[in-house]
Amino acid sequence: MTRRRSALHRLLTNAPGVFGLVVIAVILATALVSLFWTPFDPRATDVAARWAPPGWPHLLGTDLTGRDILSLLMAGARTTVLVAVGSGLVATAVGVVLGALGALTARVVRETVAVLVDILIAFPVLVIAMLISTVRGGSLWVVVWAVGIGFGVNVARVTRPELRRVQQSDFVVAGRASGLTPAQNLVQHLLPNVAPVFIVQLSWAMATAVLAEAGLSYLGFGASVVDPSWGILLADLQRYIQVHPLSVVWPGLAITVTVLAFNLLGDALRDATDPTLRGASRRARRAGPARLPEVTA
Repeated sequence: MTRRRSALHRLLTNAPGVFGLVVIAVILATALVSLFWTPFDPRATDVAARWAPPGWPHLLGTDLTGRDILSLLMAGARTTVLVAVGSGLVATAVGVVLGALGALTARVVRETVAVLVDILIAFPVLVIAMLISTVRGGSLWVVVWAVGIGFGVNVARVTRPELRRVQQSDFVVAGRASGLTPAQNLVQHLLPNVAPVFIVQLSWAMATAVLAEAGLSYLGFGASVVDPSWGILLADLQRYIQVHPLSVVWPGLAITVTVLAFNLLGDALRDATDPTLRGASRRARRAGPARLPEVTA
């Protein structure tokens, strides 16, 4: 309990981490609120209100067809949360399975997994998603699975050597000697010690998922036109950037701030949960304030 409280304290005293946490909380709350209420119907058009400047009642203005941009951004937050969480869950499952197989099994299996990871990592995530979208049509689930599997391979590549290193630790050897099964050792000892690296990789996966969904939707390979999406909104407004440049700022700013928030929160969580940093902090407290060396004449 004390360790968890200390990690939470370090997270809440990390200014970039708090910024990322607040931004993600606001996006999540916006996505939930948009299920029940938005200032205007995101799909409703009003030709009389087309290209209305920011003000009342359209706080961020309207687009070519008179749709309220704030309502479109709120509805698009649902897509962002769905893609980020879904890709993170898929990447977690793929990364844990491949990482464990590549670190804790027989030599033949480890080498096979290593070759498989090297092959899969050579294919860019966005290219795979575009190919699947071409065959099966544009869909959010295509983005979720493509980004999740692609970054799951990256997670496995990073966590596999960490698992191999931790496996040689004394407490893991003691756990095996006490009768723990490999699965129990993995859950109780191995995964908690590679959690900092794992968390950072997942934060990058979620950030990349947001960028991938926006980019694929912008190109027409992601969300369908009936689904609210920041990428689709950016593609629609970008055509009129020379006439109405301010309207393009809002979806671009939403994508940028969201990706930045995921990265900042991931770095803060790594710093808060890294056992080596905890040990360094305790040693620094025991040592007390640093003393300057005495100068002898």
